[in-house]
Amino acid sequence: MPTKATCMRHTEAPGQLEARMLKGRLPGANKDLLPSPGALPTPHRQDPEKNPVPSFSDPAKISSEDPQARAKPTTPQPPTRPRLERTLSLDDKGWRRRRFPRSQEDLATQGGASPYKGSEQDMAPQAPAHSCPPPCLSTSLQEIPKPRRAVGSEGGSPSSWGNCLSGMISTSLELLHREAAPAGSSPRLAILCPPRPPPTPDLNVASNSPRMANKVDSEHADHKHHAQPRLVRAHSSLGPSRPRSPLACDTHSLHSAKSSFSLLAPIRTKDVRSRSYLEGSLLASGALLGADELTQYFPDRNMALFVATWNMQGQKELPPSLDEFLLPTEADYTQDLYVIGVQEGCSDRREWETRLQETLGPRYVLLSSAAHGVLYVSLFIRRDLIWFCSEVECSTVTTRIVSQIKTKGALGVSFTFFGTSFLFITSHFTSGDGKVAERLLDYTRTIQALALPRNVPDTNPYRSSAADVTTRFDEVFWFGDFNFRLSGGRMAVEAILKQGLDVDVPALLQHDQLIQEMKKGSIFKGFQEPDIHFLPSYKFDIGKDTYDSTSKQRTPSYTDRVLYRSRHKGDICPVKYSSCPGIKTSDHRPVYGLFRVKVRPGRDNIPLAAGKFDRELYLIGIKRRISKEIQKQQAMKNQNPSTICTIS
Repeated sequence: MPTKATCMRHTEAPGQLEARMLKGRLPGANKDLLPSPGALPTPHRQDPEKNPVPSFSDPAKISSEDPQARAKPTTPQPPTRPRLERTLSLDDKGWRRRRFPRSQEDLATQGGASPYKGSEQDMAPQAPAHSCPPPCLSTSLQEIPKPRRAVGSEGGSPSSWGNCLSGMISTSLELLHREAAPAGSSPRLAILCPPRPPPTPDLNVASNSPRMANKVDSEHADHKHHAQPRLVRAHSSLGPSRPRSPLACDTHSLHSAKSSFSLLAPIRTKDVRSRSYLEGSLLASGALLGADELTQYFPDRNMALFVATWNMQGQKELPPSLDEFLLPTEADYTQDLYVIGVQEGCSDRREWETRLQETLGPRYVLLSSAAHGVLYVSLFIRRDLIWFCSEVECSTVTTRIVSQIKTKGALGVSFTFFGTSFLFITSHFTSGDGKVAERLLDYTRTIQALALPRNVPDTNPYRSSAADVTTRFDEVFWFGDFNFRLSGGRMAVEAILKQGLDVDVPALLQHDQLIQEMKKGSIFKGFQEPDIHFLPSYKFDIGKDTYDSTSKQRTPSYTDRVLYRSRHKGDICPVKYSSCPGIKTSDHRPVYGLFRVKVRPGRDNIPLAAGKFDRELYLIGIKRRISKEIQKQQAMKNQNPSTICTIS
């Protein structure tokens, strides 16, 4: 049969064992231990007559002088299972609890303020501070977790009474340890055990150094000053009404960019990963030729177009400068697309294209060029717009079959830009003052024989006609030497031209054969022409401003014209229509037109050109331009040499 002492070892709660161990060491151990603020509450004491079982939470009732009281039978409880871990010494435990302050915290501590005041009070629960225990107390006892007593329960099990007693004893030990600490030492921070995982840090948290908690300190006064500003990317300057970039509201990508403002259009990473440059879908969101991409480059959906025609009369010598031709002073900005048609072009076509590239500069590339005998067509486009063009297709028509040299006929070039299809035709009709019928026949043969488009789909096949090529495209420009003359004789025309600067151009146009035939509806059905405010472009003496002074005495006429047609009314808006009187290497003056063309998204997949352009011509033209600029600078230095002034 077990003895009373053995029974007592099983019945004593952990709190009672600590009380007996510390009874002789604590001052005033014979008195009741008063709970300190923050300790667990002592259970309510009941009357001994009503409750014969003594309260184990009352240390005054546990005494070695009354062995009978301790030997009263009670329900045996299993001993507390010890934790299988290494018992830490006081030095190890203090070292682990030690925290090295940062430089800002040292300054705050010297000033008498703690830099963690705001964050720790907000994040930590109001729990009693635990410091290192005295040497007499085993650290393994503190590591045993003690459950809290349920609120509102009157009684409780003996284990809960022991837990309450243990809490009061540990609180008293902490008070003693604080009193024993030297007065000049800085107090230690309490060990924080948050009851729940820390919240997810806010993306807008910004400070110079990391904080102890996942919250910005309320006393950190310079938080707003050091917080990362919200970047708003500047949009492109291609148009004044351009909408804001979709990345302007993307704080994650903008905060990680760390770049300055840019006028280039932003490019999304997902577009680069998934975009195809071989075929452009027009319906899918974010497509290469879709509405979003179109709005990015053309906010008002209007592109600038330059169309010019020039009969070079087969001259080998080219003008020293083509700036007046391609870059007129009336235009403040360059155009997006340049289309140049030539009749009776020079023998060296490659040299002509190189001169065009040299004049336009490195921002433009030769999208396509075609030739039919001495008829040339060259398409130059801005380099950043080449990805939105389809494959360029061409077709030719010969109107003078007997001639070995194809000087008369037509050359058509077509392609699709975004979702708008374009057709450019340059023609050289039959010459002669009275051959109007032949010219009408040339027109009819051209619209029936040009086989376009081929591979590029028609954007609106329901409005197309197999008998007229001009009905199969959205925007059509027809330009060239049509050879329509001014009727009425040379004397009548010269009488109007002698008026000087006040030339009555409308009076000249009353005799124009082309306008008369267009009113009849026999030619260029559905086409329009911008208002003419320049003098007749034919025929001049080469190198002079006088009209034909030879024995033939040809009547000055508007033979060189630029006409346009659109499926949608109002899509083409003429801006400028003029000639180049400064270029005098031919008996014709170049005629050009500036237009604003509405660009529309389409509905079908379009085979793209995949960035094809004449790279060899591009390099040759740019190198030649750079070399000429160097020669120009050298000539200016030779004209203005530095002079040395001697003082006598």
